Amino acid sequence: MKSKANVMVLKAENRDAMRLDWLKWLLAVTLLLVGLIGNHYYSEVSMPLRMLAWLAMLAAAGFVASKTQKGKWVVEFFRDSRMELRKVVWPTREETVQTTLIVAAMVVILALILWGMDGILVWLIGWLTGQRS
Repeated sequence: MKSKANVMVLKAENRDAMRLDWLKWLLAVTLLLVGLIGNHYYSEVSMPLRMLAWLAMLAAAGFVASKTQKGKWVVEFFRDSRMELRKVVWPTREETVQTTLIVAAMVVILALILWGMDGILVWLIGWLTGQRS
């Protein structure tokens, strides 16, 4: 069980870490801007090299952003999402094909019903207004 003093120390550490977060975000945005400007400035360099440099800047900015409080929450969210995806029981190919065919059949049936209702309504409105076609 956490004591009140330990909780206070954790809150103080969180405050200190969050105070530096703005600096980390500034660095991440600066890295992205440098990558963007560099990509434009070195437009005569071959595209694959520029893409590698851009991906390196993007990775560096992502790394810096992941060290912020919000970035840690995002990284943890993706880890949890990945863990949950491993728990999913995915359907077999046969189940997928059967379900797709059922959905397609229902769409066709519903389309025919709506087409029939539309025809009846057009006829009914024409009959009520006296315009027979």
